[in-house]
Amino acid sequence: MFQLIFDNYALITKEDFETTPDDFPDYVKAAVQFCREWLSGKNIFVQQTSGSTGIPKKMEITRAQMIASAKSTQAFFKTDGASTLLCCLDPAYIAGKMMLVRAQVWDCSIQFVEPKSNPLLEVNAIPDFVAMVPLQVEASLKDKSSLVKLKQIKHLIIGGAPLNTGLKHQLIASDIQAYQTYGMTETVSHVALAKIVPGELIYSMLPGVEFGLDERNALWVKSESSNNQLVQTNDLVELIDKDLFRWLGRADFVINSGGVKLHPELLEAKTERLIHSFYPNSAFFFFGMKDKKLGEKLCLAIESKDSAVNENILTIRLKMELGKYELPKNIFVIPEFSRTGSGKVNRLKTIELL
Repeated sequence: MFQLIFDNYALITKEDFETTPDDFPDYVKAAVQFCREWLSGKNIFVQQTSGSTGIPKKMEITRAQMIASAKSTQAFFKTDGASTLLCCLDPAYIAGKMMLVRAQVWDCSIQFVEPKSNPLLEVNAIPDFVAMVPLQVEASLKDKSSLVKLKQIKHLIIGGAPLNTGLKHQLIASDIQAYQTYGMTETVSHVALAKIVPGELIYSMLPGVEFGLDERNALWVKSESSNNQLVQTNDLVELIDKDLFRWLGRADFVINSGGVKLHPELLEAKTERLIHSFYPNSAFFFFGMKDKKLGEKLCLAIESKDSAVNENILTIRLKMELGKYELPKNIFVIPEFSRTGSGKVNRLKTIELL
């Protein structure tokens, strides 16, 4: 049976969602309002896109798309009305809204907690299904009581940003059953999931999702959750099987160095541990710089105010880790990267500073 639980409140009937107590925090009020609109039969919802497939914009999402997405996830995980859910994501975003939709479509109970770095601190009853962002997973792993709870969650999906190598290793070492999601606002949450296991992540498309590649080998998807519209992405992938693919990186980040195509995101995953051994917790990225001979030369940018590191030693160590064409020609260490309003590194603007 669907019910929204917050603190000592349990909202069950349509009437329960008609009024919101003044002492409810804003994130709960937003969740109650969305459920009120859903229960009243609203068919069109306006949502801001993340920019995965182009410039961020507002778009309309239909009720049918949301239901299709929820049913597709249900088919993958085989959840039912007895499953319990936890929402620890902001309902202003599609990921938070879809947790509420899943609870209503699956006819499940959902507990709502503050969307903060360690949401499991407030949780007593262990939920069956949870969606988190990497920051929340990382904070939960560091807290002993939260780690115990994390291990007991049957289905943990992680989205919003790719997992870094360190977090992936922590999840595997802690024997936590989790999946990395692949999706966007245009597809109403995820359309593919990769179980977090040793080695490269292999994504499985959810039931009912069609997909293929354009001339760049960038992925396109089409499903009921995309309103049966073809959604073209900038994500380069390698198809493995009729339902499986390996993510390589974004097409607009690819570096063509002397005819060799290099994927920065793969190089970053490959070198994260090594670079962090020299520059702990520093942001970094690989990029291409114009070069007369190669067209583009591979470079590495590291955010750090530490000038004591010997970059020659770092280069020697990188040479041991990377292939012949993967070694950066130049390493730039700068005090501060340019960032977007949401705190993500703005690669293009950072490169302009060099």
